[in-house]
Amino acid sequence: MTTNTDPTAVVLRYFEALAADDQETVFNTWAEEGSCWYGGDLPISGTWQGRDQVINGFLATAFAHLDPTKEIGIKVTNFFGAGEQVLVEWDSWATGRTGRPYRENNIGVFTVRDGKITNMREYADTQHWERALVA
Repeated sequence: MTTNTDPTAVVLRYFEALAADDQETVFNTWAEEGSCWYGGDLPISGTWQGRDQVINGFLATAFAHLDPTKEIGIKVTNFFGAGEQVLVEWDSWATGRTGRPYRENNIGVFTVRDGKITNMREYADTQHWERALVA
C-alpha cells in the first residue's frame, strides 16, 4: 500500500485519524523527532519534543481532560498548503470531566517533511480551554 506524502494529505489524514480515534495512524503521521507547541499556561501548554511526547504527553493530557462517555468531535473547516507548510482551521467539541461544555475553534500551522509531521503550532482560546476543562 502506498501512502500519499503530500503535506496537505498527511495533515488531513492526521485529522481523520484523530476524529476516528485511530491511534496507529495518529502515531504514524508524526516524525520521531516531531514537536508541538501550544500557547498559554495550561496543562498542555509549552513545547512537546519528540513523537512520544506529542502523543503520550500533549495529546494524552488534552484528552485526559475530556469526559470519554460523552461525544468528542473534531472537524476540519478550512485548510491550505504551500510547500512543506499546511495551515488548518478546525472545530472541536466535547464535555470536560468538569461537566462543562467545550467548543473551540482552533488553527494550527504544520510542517511536513518526508511524509511525516515534524512540527505543529496550535492557536486557540486558552481561556475557554481553562474555563471548560480545568476544575
